[in-house]
Amino acid sequence: MAYSLEQIASLIGAKHIGNQDSKIDWILTDSRSLCFPEESLFFALKSNRNDGHHYIPELYQRGVRNFVVSAPPQDMSRYADANFLVVLDPLKALQRLAERHREAFNIPIIGITGSNGKTVVKEWLYQILSDNYVIARSPRSYNSQIGVPLSIWNLNAQTELGIFEAGISQCGEMEALQTIIQPQYGIFTSLGNAHQENFVSMDEKCHEKLKLFKDAELLIYNEDNTMIKEGIQSYGMSSKAFGWSFHNPDARLFVRPEYQERSTVLTYRYQGTTDQVEIPFIDEASITDATHCLAMALYLNVDRNVIRQKMAQLEPIAMRLEVIEGKNGCTLINDSYNSDFNALDIALDFMNRRPDCQGKERTVLLSDLCQTGEKPEELYGKVATLMESRHIKKVIGVGEAISQFADHFPMEHHFFTTTDELIGSGLLETLRNEVILIKGARTFRFDELTELLELKVHETILEIDLNAVVENMNYYRSFMKPETKMVCMVKASAYGAGAVEIAKTLQDHHADYLAVAVADEGADLRKAGIKSNIMIMNPEMTAFKTLFEYELEPEVYSFRLLDALIHAAEKEGITNFPIHIKLDTGMHRLGFDPYKDMEQLIEKLKHQTAVIPRSVFSHFVGSDADGFDEFSKLQYERFLHGSDMLQKAFPHKILRHICNSAGIEHFPERHLDMVRLGLGLYGINSRNNETINHVSTLRTTILQIHDVPKEDTVGYSRKGILHRDSRIAALPIGYADGLNRKLGCGRGYCLVNGQKAPYVGNICMDVCMIDVTDIDCKEGDSVEIFGKNLPVTVLSDLLDTIPYEILTGISTRVKRVYFQG
Repeated sequence: MAYSLEQIASLIGAKHIGNQDSKIDWILTDSRSLCFPEESLFFALKSNRNDGHHYIPELYQRGVRNFVVSAPPQDMSRYADANFLVVLDPLKALQRLAERHREAFNIPIIGITGSNGKTVVKEWLYQILSDNYVIARSPRSYNSQIGVPLSIWNLNAQTELGIFEAGISQCGEMEALQTIIQPQYGIFTSLGNAHQENFVSMDEKCHEKLKLFKDAELLIYNEDNTMIKEGIQSYGMSSKAFGWSFHNPDARLFVRPEYQERSTVLTYRYQGTTDQVEIPFIDEASITDATHCLAMALYLNVDRNVIRQKMAQLEPIAMRLEVIEGKNGCTLINDSYNSDFNALDIALDFMNRRPDCQGKERTVLLSDLCQTGEKPEELYGKVATLMESRHIKKVIGVGEAISQFADHFPMEHHFFTTTDELIGSGLLETLRNEVILIKGARTFRFDELTELLELKVHETILEIDLNAVVENMNYYRSFMKPETKMVCMVKASAYGAGAVEIAKTLQDHHADYLAVAVADEGADLRKAGIKSNIMIMNPEMTAFKTLFEYELEPEVYSFRLLDALIHAAEKEGITNFPIHIKLDTGMHRLGFDPYKDMEQLIEKLKHQTAVIPRSVFSHFVGSDADGFDEFSKLQYERFLHGSDMLQKAFPHKILRHICNSAGIEHFPERHLDMVRLGLGLYGINSRNNETINHVSTLRTTILQIHDVPKEDTVGYSRKGILHRDSRIAALPIGYADGLNRKLGCGRGYCLVNGQKAPYVGNICMDVCMIDVTDIDCKEGDSVEIFGKNLPVTVLSDLLDTIPYEILTGISTRVKRVYFQG
């Protein structure tokens, strides 16, 4: 639905500077997502760490002519044919525009909020209802103050139902989201500890979330959650509440779960009749999310046979935007969960932002688009234009509808009516050194294409949740002042998670610095397209040329290293190369003495121009333990003494940093100019050894199951002695993969279908054995070595070590799989 620029200026109350009028189809808040410059309106949003106004010159060069700003550029002559809509606050203007756009549609809207489960409930509702309605919904997890307006913009003339998420992290945010979404129906999924640091109490958080539903006619919730139930009552919403329960037979919807081996039967009573649905999940969270969806579908009077059929086919949402190493040098981006135009645009944007796109052709495997409500010729014309604007070199289409419009696609293209026809063509075997987006509706079975294209190296994988990395980053930012900078540690392959993927995510979210251990790690990041500042914590004297070539900023901790670096830089004719001065305040590992060495250090630095101190830092010995607080105070005083001396000797600002992850939380008064985030980024709070937002999951599969009689033995040296007739499963993971041998012989365990399975006998190099006698499982079932249900801290406690050692010890032969959204 296009608006004229004059319409938008009127809707948001803007002063229009410029003489042109334009048709606006696209809203842009991130310069990296630019696709259609002539039809885009860029909102120059300001945050604590960035300012969209800085990107106006670049966007103008790329063809954008329409901007919403808080102040016009000083030199307007550079933008003679541009339009500037001047407002007090571009974010509030964006929200105001979304609000007015929403009001143009008299259709039912479902609003979803809660601490967990929002995206799953939204996507499952889409799966259940998409045959009954043309649906617009939030892309991925677009539920923030910016994400919600961008989601609402997807409403168009064909839309019959909207499903939108709303997420908040502090008081005062939900009012704006409520006026934008204006839901007729609501779902409150859960109430947990996420962002609790910004709320006085759980009651306050509950009331804040309930504001989304103040004008709704229906609110679905789990009445077994006492806090939500009491919040609804105290907020005066009982008359609109639709409570369901696993325990109360008198609830409006009463559900009784019956667990099967790989599924759950939900027997329910609603409006006096009893029925059943079966879902392909057995975990508690999925059962709760599915029951929310069941309640909504029943309220909307969806045929119960349709509900039964759709819920039996529910897909796990984790399938979305999965990055996989492919055969023949290819990188696969698997989004084979659904296929609609908005999701396609987001997936293409994700693809184009990836550093490993550089030097590789971009290919898209695309099925027919479903439930759009548009005429096919118009729809696939838009798709072709989108592909061209995103610089796609090859399109492989599957489906009767898309195949009819092959001539719309100007790039290399191949079309097939069925997935089987594509597989049989042999085309997939010809793909080489390409980034391949696999985007298809689930009815086209594109998961089979992923299987064919995937590089099958190992049945053991390490799954990395990139959204959780960002959540952890923001958790620690909540303790910081807006002006405080952050160094994110990605050394040791980002604590085993994979440095390139993690660095790309951190760069996208404005980390001020990345830090690695050695120069080769930094060079690899540069080769992968990482442009952020990179600090080298342990620079080797043989790697100076690498530092200079790739603009890697070294830590300098000794006079010998400093002299050698200055000599190498002068030899190359380099001046003002940034370095980071390490002070030893008590770790006694590396660093200059903050009292004895400072005069000599300053003298050396002042009498040369090859290097220049960018920052000065030290390292707390025990910020994770209150018992070391006095020593931490002493370290801080030593650091202030040395860093003050250094700063007074130079006219430019030298950044100071001493706080690590634990220090960020424990010593907010000692953040200074910058902090360093390490283990906390990967979900481990070293203050209490608990998980913040879970990032890494190590999984494998059952290779084989044997029935082994009592008193027989398992494994090398007959260490696994059986005291009963047992079922023993073999797993394709061993100490060469990073599974510690000390977990063997019953000292540790993994999880099979959610149940503990102890390791039996010695752990071998490539294989280990577990006891599954009391577990309902079969060959091919998934096994969790550590993850959400078995935190890595449990393993580190069993091994009397630290989580760092386990995470960094996962072998490079274990495939990393990344999820986002």
